[in-house]
Amino acid sequence: MTHYSAWSIVRNGLSGNRGWTRAWRDPAPKPAYDVVIVGGGGHGLATAFYLAKEHSLRNIAVIEKGWLGGGNTGRNTTIVRSNYMIPGNTMFYERSMRMWENLSQELNFNVMMSQRGQFHLGHSPAQMDGLRRRGNVMRAHDIDSELMDRAEVMRRLPYLDYSEKARYPIYGAMFQGRAGTARHDAVAWGYARAADRLGVDIIQQCEVTGYLRDGERICGVETTRGPIRAGKVGLAVAGHTSLLAAKAGLRLPIETHALQAFVTEPIKPFIDHVISSGAAHFYISQSDKGGLVLGGDLDGYNSYAQRGGLPEVEHTLASAMALIPSLSRLRLLRHWAGVMDMTMDGSPIIAKTPIEGLYLNGGWCYGGFKATPASGWCFAHTIATDTPHDDNARFTLSRFERGTQIDEKAAGPQPNMQ
Repeated sequence: MTHYSAWSIVRNGLSGNRGWTRAWRDPAPKPAYDVVIVGGGGHGLATAFYLAKEHSLRNIAVIEKGWLGGGNTGRNTTIVRSNYMIPGNTMFYERSMRMWENLSQELNFNVMMSQRGQFHLGHSPAQMDGLRRRGNVMRAHDIDSELMDRAEVMRRLPYLDYSEKARYPIYGAMFQGRAGTARHDAVAWGYARAADRLGVDIIQQCEVTGYLRDGERICGVETTRGPIRAGKVGLAVAGHTSLLAAKAGLRLPIETHALQAFVTEPIKPFIDHVISSGAAHFYISQSDKGGLVLGGDLDGYNSYAQRGGLPEVEHTLASAMALIPSLSRLRLLRHWAGVMDMTMDGSPIIAKTPIEGLYLNGGWCYGGFKATPASGWCFAHTIATDTPHDDNARFTLSRFERGTQIDEKAAGPQPNMQ
């Protein structure tokens, strides 16, 4: 890792950073690679890193149509958690949580992991029963979970609305102390630098326009910078999964929707944890800059636009004020949207496709950022060995044909698939 003295930092700042060295190379694409990963977000970069680190592959390229982390990786609310209960999801997301806990050391790059804990609020006796069930499943798998009653939540989160007229009455919460947040940009940069140092070519401003074929087998990609041949091609392109799959003749059970997020003007430390509400479908945390980061529900129409509509602005801000009335006088600093590839069951796909040579990582719904390390690790295992790991064995594309869906809709609402 490069170290800079205080004087070096000042000198480079005054000179327009002319003395800084590149964190990763900017190579021209080679004619051929063993593996090409399409998508330079967290999942694609993590896949390339683990292909090189765990499977000793070196002739790898990551191709990104824009800049690294310019898609959903840089447009999420940074929450990391493993409070899943459906077989298939439970241990996958716990693998990811354990990898998060050591990620800064593994990458030799500070991803700013903050394990501040998450409160998932219960607003009715039925919701508390659901949280109790979820927590028991987690504890049975050695995942931390604590059920708190109203009095304990009131002691820990005194700023919530506990009045008799509260729109969302608070009966208690499930708390996961190891949950928290990480810095999304740092995750992309850390994986990019670590992958580059293992010989991975990271090629930006290179859009995939089609595929090269040898009979029925995919053997490379057509790009805006020319054809690139590959032994295997992996897709990790978030909300654009259906578009890239369609270019290969593959129709997926996925819809794309915009998911908005918001940040307020900075204030003094106020909210020490991540707080989420299933009834309101609302979540909030405070960033290291002091802004409150808010998230809500999907926009209810299909879209590839990285912006949202006013109905969800109203819903999210109304939910914030209903749960935390003292936020009413805060001003919004900005808002944005990511494009979410939503499967019918709320769980992802990490698998070989029916098309030889093409591998798929997509359908992440609300789980994308928190899944980054395990997603890359499992996708790399699948590509390198042509078999899934136990932790992604259920994330097949064929489950939708068989009707064996992993219905984790409690982790976030899903669109009505047509």
